[in-house]
Amino acid sequence: MKSKWIEHNGKQVLYQDFSNFFFNEKSVIEELQEVQDLVLSQPENSVLVLSNFSNTEITANLMPLLNESSSKTKSHVRKTAVLGITGVKRTLGDLLSRITGQPLMYFNSEFEAKEWLTKE
Repeated sequence: MKSKWIEHNGKQVLYQDFSNFFFNEKSVIEELQEVQDLVLSQPENSVLVLSNFSNTEITANLMPLLNESSSKTKSHVRKTAVLGITGVKRTLGDLLSRITGQPLMYFNSEFEAKEWLTKE
């Protein structure tokens, strides 16, 4: 699993690392299952998530799986920041957010994403 817990401003953030999978759907699916299990093991409304999709394509096959995972984990996630989502991927991200009701904030900088996640 590439994903891991990181600390920023004294708070734990789950860094969901989907970066650099390019067109490798199998790797995205495996990582998604592992992070989903990790999120579901945490208390409700407690997880700060930073998802990095840089250099990874979100294919038509992945969208239903991302929707399903997001719906399952929604009650455990407090905030989600996303990196690497531009152009068509941004449209798909917005669609995912509307379908699941889980708001996503998009960032170009990892530091800015972590700052947003950890300020209250």
